[in-house]
Formats: sequence, structure tokens, C-alpha cells
Amino acid sequence: MNWTRILLAACVALAAWAAWPRRPVVVDNHLPTRQLMIALTLARMNDAVVILGDSIVEASTLPRSECGYAIVNAGVGGASTESRLDEMLARALAGKRAAMVVVALGTNDAAMPESLEGYRANYRALLASLGALTSHVAVLAIPKPEPGLAGKVSGATIESYNAILPDVAGEAHASFIALPDMPGRHTIDGIHLNGAGYEVWDRAVLSGIEATLCKAR
Repeated sequence: MNWTRILLAACVALAAWAAWPRRPVVVDNHLPTRQLMIALTLARMNDAVVILGDSIVEASTLPRSECGYAIVNAGVGGASTESRLDEMLARALAGKRAAMVVVALGTNDAAMPESLEGYRANYRALLASLGALTSHVAVLAIPKPEPGLAGKVSGATIESYNAILPDVAGEAHASFIALPDMPGRHTIDGIHLNGAGYEVWDRAVLSGIEATLCKAR
């Protein structure tokens, strides 16, 4: 009798659990979809300038070309120096070489946060790997967050990362692209750039491309 009651209670509990409303499972398809779009874009181009980075890159609206070189936005929201973007780019290029790769990473590292030495080591490894995919690599400074709005991203950490980026670039024989001072309000949420912020950011990226590639043409 006791076992019958136990079995009955277990069946009732199981039925209640099965009927209990649960949150639907949300599958994040953004990363594979984004990687596919980057690969499909690069498959149609040769000698492209690839802008490799995080959501700040992904949301940018750079022109399609500069001095005859196609520009490909290879930003992936959430990416950091640990995201193996070099492997993603190698697969997307499928044996071709890029005319230039501009790397813009650090905001998500600062949100974790990654230690300064860890960030340096990750960036060094990334740049070394990218050297097999292009003859020209550039490192872009990280936009500074707006005080009081950036949440878990520390402005001090961003500053410490920016301070070492010129040396990290130099060690890898890459160029460094500095960012001029941003206007007072340059983000929509403390981190992601608004129109005024992108005006400065775009100009810096294009100037870096021109300095490396366009003067030789």
C-alpha cells in the first residue's frame, strides 16, 4: 500500500511539473548568422579591407570602399580578444588574403573585466595570427565610455588598455589608429556610439586606411 501511495504521489508531482508554465527556450542565432553574412560578403571580393571587432564595429556605417578597396564590416556583437575572430576571418577568407585588417576590440574585455596582462597577451596572439591573412594590420583605439552611463564597463580599464595598444601594435609590426577626443555626448547608452561619436570614429578608421593603403596607389 505504501508503495502504491508513493507511486501515485510521484505521478501527480510529475504531471504537475509537466503542466507548470516554463519560459520558452531562446536560441541565439546571431553569431552563426553574422559569421555567415561576413563569409558571404568576403566570398564576392578580393583584396578587401576588413574591419574586425565588436558591436561598435557591427553597428557602424562605413562607406563600401576607400581608394578602390572594398571595405567589409566584420564586427560581431559581444566579441572580445578571446573570441577567436582570427579563426572566423580565416574561414571566411577561404584562402584569400585581405588587403588590410583593422582590429577594434577591448570594450567587452573591459566589461568582464580582463586583466591588463591578459588583454595584452590575447591581443598579441590575435595580431600574430592575423599576420598570415594580410600584409597590413592596424589596431584601433577603444572609444572611451561616457562617465555615469557605461554601467559595468570601467572607463579606467579602457584607459589602461588604450595606453598599451600603441606598444602592442608596434610589437606586431601593425599600425596604431588613435581616436581624437569625442564630443561631450557621443553614445546612446554610455558605450555604443551615436551619430556624433561615429562621425569621429569613422573619420579615424578611414584616415588609418588611407595612410596605409591609399598613398601607395
